[in-house]
Amino acid sequence: MMRKILAPLLTLAALAAGAAPAHADSGWSLLNMPQGVTAMSRQIYGLHMLMFWMCTAIALVVFSVMAYSIFTFRKSRGAVPDTSMVHSTTVEIIWTLVPIAILVATAVPAATTLIKTEDLRNSQLTVRVTAYQWGWNYEYLNSGVSFFSRLDRASDAARQLGSGVDVTTIPHYLLNVDNPLVVPVGTKVRLLITANDVIHSWWVPQFGVKKDAIPGFVNEAWFNVDADKPGLYRGNCAELCGRDHGFMPIVVDARPKEDFQSWLKAEQLQQHPPEASAPASAPAAAAP
Repeated sequence: MMRKILAPLLTLAALAAGAAPAHADSGWSLLNMPQGVTAMSRQIYGLHMLMFWMCTAIALVVFSVMAYSIFTFRKSRGAVPDTSMVHSTTVEIIWTLVPIAILVATAVPAATTLIKTEDLRNSQLTVRVTAYQWGWNYEYLNSGVSFFSRLDRASDAARQLGSGVDVTTIPHYLLNVDNPLVVPVGTKVRLLITANDVIHSWWVPQFGVKKDAIPGFVNEAWFNVDADKPGLYRGNCAELCGRDHGFMPIVVDARPKEDFQSWLKAEQLQQHPPEASAPASAPAAAAP
């Protein structure tokens, strides 16, 4: 029985040891959440690390006391259980006040951060995000610009069974789209998120945003990319939504404000071309 239990554990340990060098360069970032490119994502990261170190400190204290008690007062050293102390009001007060203090110390920053994530005031751009199986529709409100965003053709072709394509040759395999969401940096972008079929979830780790898209409901979220951090940021649908859930990436193209305005005007002209001027009326026939 012991061999049956140890065999799979040893196999897993060997696999982990063999895989470790492949991720040696990733370091702490492989295990931890990203700090992100928005002030809100960094605040969420700070809250995460505060909770992490508090839990670490509590664990160290608790397990240190446990280890000390186990090894110091063990039977082999002649320790005899003390059955005389059956109640201590002081101890009960202490073990009640300490958890309360810990809860308050964690609840205050957590509540502050949570309130900020829901603060949609002073938004400068609003985009309606509609999820469907398996892609996204982005509509820039009050601008007349909308488009669909799906897995890019190269990744879609390579993922097909029997395609024969080496996926390592596909840039950002399964993480690229045909039409990314374009936003300006240094701008508070408000998202109105919903779905037209099943539950999805719009998640971009670098923004600290993960919001469910639910049919019949509109959830709100916001982000503001740092003015000095333009670039492409990638995410995924984070709610199991059907067969092709794994092929539903998100790409956000954060551009300087001037570039965004130029892109928006070009999209408006492309999607709503000006009507061609009416042909000139035929000249009136000369009088006989």
